[in-house]
Amino acid sequence: MKRLVLIVLAAALPVASAAQAAETFRRLSVKQYVDRMKAGWIGQMAGVGWGGPTEFRWKGQTIPEASMPKWQAKMINQFNQDDIYVEMTFLRTLELYGMDVSIRQAGIDFANSGYPLWHANRAGRDNLRRGIAPPDSGHPKYNQHADDIDYQIEADFSGLIAPGLPNTAVELGETFGRLMNYGDGVYGGQFVGAMYAEAFFESDPERIVRAALRCVPKGSQFHTCISDVLAWHAEQPDDWTKAWEKIEAKYNKDPKWRRFSCSKGDFNIDAKINAAYIVLGLLYGQGDLDKTIVISCRAGQDSDCNPSNAGGVIFTTVGFGKLPERFTSGLDETPRFSHTEYNFPALIEVCRKLATQAVTRAGGRIEKDPSGEEVFVIPVQAPRPPRLEQCWEPGPPAGSRFTSAEMAKIAMAGGEVVAAVKKVAPGWSIRSCGQDMDPGLKGTFRGRKSVLLTHPPSRLSPCVLYRTVQVPAGKTALKFAVSHHEKGDWELVVKADRQELLRKPITKETVGKSGWADVEVDLSAYAGKSVKLELLNLPTGWQYEGGYWSKVEISSHP
Repeated sequence: MKRLVLIVLAAALPVASAAQAAETFRRLSVKQYVDRMKAGWIGQMAGVGWGGPTEFRWKGQTIPEASMPKWQAKMINQFNQDDIYVEMTFLRTLELYGMDVSIRQAGIDFANSGYPLWHANRAGRDNLRRGIAPPDSGHPKYNQHADDIDYQIEADFSGLIAPGLPNTAVELGETFGRLMNYGDGVYGGQFVGAMYAEAFFESDPERIVRAALRCVPKGSQFHTCISDVLAWHAEQPDDWTKAWEKIEAKYNKDPKWRRFSCSKGDFNIDAKINAAYIVLGLLYGQGDLDKTIVISCRAGQDSDCNPSNAGGVIFTTVGFGKLPERFTSGLDETPRFSHTEYNFPALIEVCRKLATQAVTRAGGRIEKDPSGEEVFVIPVQAPRPPRLEQCWEPGPPAGSRFTSAEMAKIAMAGGEVVAAVKKVAPGWSIRSCGQDMDPGLKGTFRGRKSVLLTHPPSRLSPCVLYRTVQVPAGKTALKFAVSHHEKGDWELVVKADRQELLRKPITKETVGKSGWADVEVDLSAYAGKSVKLELLNLPTGWQYEGGYWSKVEISSHP
């Protein structure tokens, strides 16, 4: 009898082993992956294009059904939307440096981006350009927008290149989300990425949401918010406006649930409430593509970003080949996305390459099925949420700062501006030059030829010309002339080794009849020493803050 039992057990072992293998790996053909990933991008473009005309026009109220734009096939061509192209900066970094790229390299690349930004993105990039390296660039001490929606908006890429790999999406959030966010602001992006990761294998929206929620630390307000929406949906599954009212009462009206919100009124760009609207669309949309986008949009606030996230997730579950023609017929695949290296086919190809890296890096592999088709064999991951942190009770900053060598890699100005600096201020470099007023070389300004125009990157940050010089013995002076726009003014600050030598408002009252102020700063006290000089174009408001510079030079005589 014992021998018979042993034979039976032995015969069962291969079956048990096969079942165990089936539980620890999931299979997805590369062809099917590309089809679903491509649909995910289309869903983003559909959501932001459809919701674009409504963005922040309805705050603290739902968008009336009659005010919802009608879908048109041409809306799919969203190549100039920051909701789309910002995350392609992160894709480019991964393409160049691989999946294990350092957070510092990610910060350098983001600092060098040339597009306009707002809120956490802008504050984070300004920090990076000032030398505050990540993760401190997103820390609440330095970034008052750290709980805003920004990384959540642009985190779609992290799941689209990580099929079935939620922990990879979380890890990418630690690398890229901390450039500009902290706490719930980071969790929102990791949650979005994890939803995409699950959408390659799951079509039920509620299961997708619950799977992604396991990647968010319990005890965080973000986890509570999404848990609330799930519970409110269960209570009243047939009327999304009832759940919306509860979201509004708690996450917009109650200050305890927006403790680090950058605004206190009905305008609410906090990650939590906008993530709630993403989930609202997914749960009440019930897998219907149009309903998912429309509900996320009609919830209001950031009503193009939220349907973009929701649309991307639900479209991923369907795949490009099964999308209704109304979402694909108008697509023009030839234009490049603004500020990127990618048109649509190039975007799909780089995602395929990165997904291959992600799968193998996570312990998976690529096999060929009997027909010769490549298949991803993807390990099943137990979610590993990040540590719990909240913006209103943050941990200490890391003290992270870029080195001089790293700062030298942050150009922060286009080639034309750099060339203009070389002509007007030979030997000098520039950092933190904003894009307003078209900075660069101006042929003639107020009677002077070859004038350099600079502009601060934000209301709080200066544009800086800098140079390290060896000051000779004798009398040495820094000489230049500056001017201002006829409708604006700015403040000039001159520093040597961070010590302020001069502060002067540049206004119509302080310049001469020619419109120029001639400046001379004595450097003789630094004779025989190496000194770092900085010339700051500091904003005094936010109207025509450009600085005009002529003949920046250092003169010496015994």
